[in-house]
Amino acid sequence: GPAAPPAQSCPDSHAFATAVWPNCPDKLFQFHHQPLNYFANYAPGTAARAAHLRDETEFLQVANSSTATQCNLKPVSFVKPIGADNEHPGYTGESAGSKHLVDLIKAIEGSACKNDTLVVSTYDEFGGQWDHVTPPGQGGSGGAADQWGPGTRIPALVISPNLNGDFVVDHVPHDTTSILTTIEHRFGLAPLGTRDAAVRDLSSVYNAR
Repeated sequence: GPAAPPAQSCPDSHAFATAVWPNCPDKLFQFHHQPLNYFANYAPGTAARAAHLRDETEFLQVANSSTATQCNLKPVSFVKPIGADNEHPGYTGESAGSKHLVDLIKAIEGSACKNDTLVVSTYDEFGGQWDHVTPPGQGGSGGAADQWGPGTRIPALVISPNLNGDFVVDHVPHDTTSILTTIEHRFGLAPLGTRDAAVRDLSSVYNAR
């Protein structure tokens, strides 16, 4: 048969040098930082991986294609920025990550998506080396949701037109699993495990509609 056409290199200078179009991962795409990579359902070659693990540019395209009367976003999306936008010290900074977050929010605010979308922006670490508030569940006392207890506090922004009143700080204890619990309660889904079954959802700040 005819010879295969030569591989086309990626035109993006930020892509891996060995990447072949159309798969052009950024040099700061950290494969080990993608949490859904660790689930068997999304293993390489699975239909779920092809259907659900998509590039962030597609999220922005769908958000920007939404109109004043129709939101085209999926009911739930998890957005994990690449290294250049994740605010991690050493290879990026807070300003780059903050700008990227603003760009994502603006894409949602520009259409009907703004009417009922909940945006939760949070982190996998708190960026410091000390917290003046001792986490519960240290020493001999049990944690809020399991025997270990939470670690140091991390920042979280909850952005939505459906917040419960005007406020800046919510003092109800949550952890990152509260995001899953909120999704489960909103869509009538069973808990994935014991942790999300035990923690509070975000109903103290957010009124799902």
